[in-house]
Amino acid sequence: MTQTSEAPAAIEDKKPTRRRRVHRAWFVAAVTFVTIIGAAAFRSLPGLLIDPLHQEFGWSRATIGAAVSINLALYGLTAPFAAALMDRFGIRRVVAVALTVIALGSGLTVWMTAAWQLLLCWGLLVGLGSGSMALAFAATVTNRWFTERRGFVSGILTAASASGQLIFLPVLSWMVTRHDWRPAAVTVALAALAVVPFVWILLRDHPADVGQKPYGAQEFVPKPAPVQGAARRTVRVLLSAMRTGPFWLLAGTFAICGASTNGLVQTHFVPAAHDHGMPVTAAASLLAVIGVFDVVGTVASGWFTDRFSPRRLLAVYYALRGVSLLFLPMLLAPSVHPPMIFFIVFYGLDWVATVPPTLALCREQYGDDSAIVFGWVLASHQVGAALVAFLGGVARDTFGSYDVVWYASGALCAAAALMALVIRRRPPVPAPMPAVA
Repeated sequence: MTQTSEAPAAIEDKKPTRRRRVHRAWFVAAVTFVTIIGAAAFRSLPGLLIDPLHQEFGWSRATIGAAVSINLALYGLTAPFAAALMDRFGIRRVVAVALTVIALGSGLTVWMTAAWQLLLCWGLLVGLGSGSMALAFAATVTNRWFTERRGFVSGILTAASASGQLIFLPVLSWMVTRHDWRPAAVTVALAALAVVPFVWILLRDHPADVGQKPYGAQEFVPKPAPVQGAARRTVRVLLSAMRTGPFWLLAGTFAICGASTNGLVQTHFVPAAHDHGMPVTAAASLLAVIGVFDVVGTVASGWFTDRFSPRRLLAVYYALRGVSLLFLPMLLAPSVHPPMIFFIVFYGLDWVATVPPTLALCREQYGDDSAIVFGWVLASHQVGAALVAFLGGVARDTFGSYDVVWYASGALCAAAALMALVIRRRPPVPAPMPAVA
């Protein structure tokens, strides 16, 4: 009896161990990455169309900048409501609808003949759609599917936008230069539509939908019930966060981040370089190179965020960005030279490296509401971007150059570095005292 009872155990020990399966969270992160790339196609377009639209329709750069400004502002203001809507209706539905709206808005611009149509399609529709695809989407996925490696994953998902810029900028600039701006707008619409099937088939709202724990979690986390009153919750979270000092510091620093990236460089770098005689394709290629190093810098920033103080990281990032902007007016020239390449590499590494530490600070300060709070912080990012997108066009029309905008943005980045350093730590929650017998 003893031998027969021990034999199966011995056989069992000799069986080869099963390979560990890749956690479903990584597949969800991959789908999210591809989705953000598809949505990022439109963000590659505005800087390429300022001169063509000005030449074809005679619209001032301030008018075109106003459309970009509406788009950027709605991108930010929609984000916190999108995070709450994802809690209410699920990630898949919200993202699929958002991509469809982006495609509709971009496609309709092909037939526009008046400036108000540009404001409606390019500003309103694409702004609302891209806002629902904002970084709050990445924050929601990261918070639901990961308890470990959150900084690393948020860095990768943030880099997806830059990857989209890297992929689409050279293609779109070639289309605009060789053909017209209309094929570029259609390409953006098709790119957004192409991602919808992947979202609907492969994306899942919560680990519990597939019977798994979040990556790194020790216990199974049940899927929460749909949250009623998404808009009310979003506003309630904002009002609560506004009573805290860290919210205003995070919102202020991120507004400067948006002003110095999306609003300034992404919108006005190509026409500014063209003012100095640089071909549009060469300037667009430099922006694409920013996208290459943006990926490296953002993923590295996520790795650093898991290991170092996010406050100090933010201070370093903003200080270095400010210094680089102060030198940019001296680097613009008809041709690409080594100092300009150095600026592009340096600026690319710092482009959205601010996102992982900002996300980490939101999680530290606001816990379960961090995705919605980050959505509001992102709104400030886009409001800052919208202001500079518009004011940059006004400055170019008024002064004949962008120099004053570069210098002002450099000074703002120095202020952001100081603001980051004074964000206070949230005191840890004390453990409950043991009951006295």
